[in-house]
Amino acid sequence: MSLRRLLAVFAVVGLVVLAGCAGGIDNGEPAPTSGVTEQASTTVATTETATPTGELVVHQLNVGQGSSTLVVGPDGETILIDTGDWIDDGEDVIAYLESQGVSRIDHLVTSHPDADHIGGHAAVIEHFETNGDGVGAVYDPGIASSSATYEEYLDAVEAHNVTLYQTQAGDSIPMSGGTARILAPPEGYLANKDRNENSIVVHLQFGASSFLLPGDGETASEEYLVETYDNQLNSTMLAVGHHGSRSSTSEAFLEAVSPRVAVISSAYDSQYGHPHEAVLERLAARSIPTYWTATHGTITFTSNGSAVTVATQQDAPTTATELRSGDPVKPGTGGLVDRLVIPAAGSRTAPITDPAGTTEPPETTSTSTANRLDLVEIHADAANDDAEDLNGEYVTIEHTGTSSLELSGWTLADAAGHSYTIPEGTVLDPGDQLTIYTGSGTDTETALYWGQSSPVWNNGGDTVILRDATGTTVIEEAYYR
Repeated sequence: MSLRRLLAVFAVVGLVVLAGCAGGIDNGEPAPTSGVTEQASTTVATTETATPTGELVVHQLNVGQGSSTLVVGPDGETILIDTGDWIDDGEDVIAYLESQGVSRIDHLVTSHPDADHIGGHAAVIEHFETNGDGVGAVYDPGIASSSATYEEYLDAVEAHNVTLYQTQAGDSIPMSGGTARILAPPEGYLANKDRNENSIVVHLQFGASSFLLPGDGETASEEYLVETYDNQLNSTMLAVGHHGSRSSTSEAFLEAVSPRVAVISSAYDSQYGHPHEAVLERLAARSIPTYWTATHGTITFTSNGSAVTVATQQDAPTTATELRSGDPVKPGTGGLVDRLVIPAAGSRTAPITDPAGTTEPPETTSTSTANRLDLVEIHADAANDDAEDLNGEYVTIEHTGTSSLELSGWTLADAAGHSYTIPEGTVLDPGDQLTIYTGSGTDTETALYWGQSSPVWNNGGDTVILRDATGTTVIEEAYYR
């Protein structure tokens, strides 16, 4: 396969280079997320961007030694970034998409042309063009490969007349309800057009949550990103570059991104030794909870704009240096059972703009971060019988702001209308936590007692509502079991 062939395909579908990917694609039907269990500890809606509606879900598929990421926007719009290794030929990816009710791929992103990232491209295009509602557009960095896998991918694009965009820094993928910006590769490319170094880097923003997906970018790509965007790279979730190879995820890059959670996609018995210990040690040194598809299976990150719920197929260590002590999960298996919630707010800078600074950042709120609260835990199911162990039910909030916050007269309520008024004189200093128990007891600076005679929080799912003394809702978060 020559570069000339690639350029010919671009010419057939219409050359769109460096000007942003204009025009929208019709949205597919919303993909159901049944089987994903959410935990009740979530985060206050004090964000740097306007609070969005709905949810954005990022699925990191377990495809063995490869990568595939499905993004489902709040309106059901889909972005599929890569399709796993050529050996699988897209079978597990297609099966997973069908299990999620996905009937259309609005945007198919080729991070770069290596066979462990585009292995299912041809099959995915063929499947959704013949058995589904089609593929809206394909986004490619424009660097060719001589592999048969790459040729089959381009053949499928041509055969089904799918729009193909050459995609570089400054472009964006139109996504209703959120933003999907392309941060790399730059015009002119990096490192003599090395495929890994010129991976498409996608930055997703949804409310205060953000997701950085750098493909197989290595030293040159990361240096470009840090030099161009610096700490605008700050993200809630980082997909660790190049399957956890030591050539990626440098100290400088991690410092700029400062993720709250990381995810690695590679095989349990990777022939390349991925993830490398040097990377795991860098992640562990920063106490970043780390998920690995090899031991956690397929992983979903569900954002409501103010918190990100993590669901995995099975429980496994999340301390990076202990990942290998988890049991392996075979690609293609299903069922999401474990869960954790990561606060999404806290990005240190304005949302990403394009390299030239011409893209206006989303409108921000005027709410100060000095009084930010996080809902860090809700324990709805007591260890014993709920009615007999009322203090086994509790809600814990944490003050993550920078100045003391008085909670006198604030109210905590559930979906059924049960309401508790926080007593006068209750003050939280920065870093303090406060637990509100359902039953009776003696109030302290760190514990309050509702005084209920029966359980409040529904074990099957409920909504935690915290309002300030003026009646303004500060937290309203649903949880499900």
